[in-house]
Amino acid sequence: MPQTAERGPSAEPHCYPSEPPGEAAASTVKPLKVGGITPFSATDYPGKLAAVVFVQGCPWRCGYCHNPHLQTRTGADALSWEQVMARLQRRVGLIDAVVFSGGEPTIDPYLANAMREVRALGFGVGLHTAGTYPRRLAEVLPLVDWVGMDIKAGFDSYDAITHIPDSARHALASAEQVLASGVAHEFRTTVHPQLHTEADILALAQTLSDMGVHHYALQQFRTTGCGDAGLSGVSVADFAGADLLARLAGLFETFTFRRA
Repeated sequence: MPQTAERGPSAEPHCYPSEPPGEAAASTVKPLKVGGITPFSATDYPGKLAAVVFVQGCPWRCGYCHNPHLQTRTGADALSWEQVMARLQRRVGLIDAVVFSGGEPTIDPYLANAMREVRALGFGVGLHTAGTYPRRLAEVLPLVDWVGMDIKAGFDSYDAITHIPDSARHALASAEQVLASGVAHEFRTTVHPQLHTEADILALAQTLSDMGVHHYALQQFRTTGCGDAGLSGVSVADFAGADLLARLAGLFETFTFRRA
């Protein structure tokens, strides 16, 4: 599962525009707003040792979010982008890639420039995204080597998870872009018995398989970082069952079940 970022400052919630400014606006904004960094991770980019850069900001308010402190874009950064680059320069030859996570990294207009700077150091580039901003995703996909795409639920049930109207349209458009791009990917869904039934999960998996998803992971909810006591107080140890997992495995080239 993705790492939990170290905590940074908090601020008022960021408003959710239909799309953030385009890449052309990157020269008029400050460099990437960083909420934290994990120097070494073996779990955030399959088969690669990576650093993970956490970007501030996400308009969605998923109750099971394990980095809720990164949902807002603040007036201060945990680290400046210059500090991040200095750390990465010291890791040339020690790690394979840099993963941009969050929050939702595609919220930041500097993301494409940051990816170019990382590539210039010789690193591969990974991206964790929920597909919140399809236009920004389209801008950065040519710079990405691998995408971890979070799919919250069936596309007719998205708003109940994100608490933001029309979020499914953005997620579906982004999923289609990832598949059309040919970029290596993993689609994954974090599940909780209060938010999903086994029938919901199977239907979603069938939809993704029909779309052309080849690599899928089911992730049990983790309490780490979660601020929703109602979700944290429910055991997920027996969710999901062996029959469901077997049926899911039959739908994809690779299927992974990650226990809490």
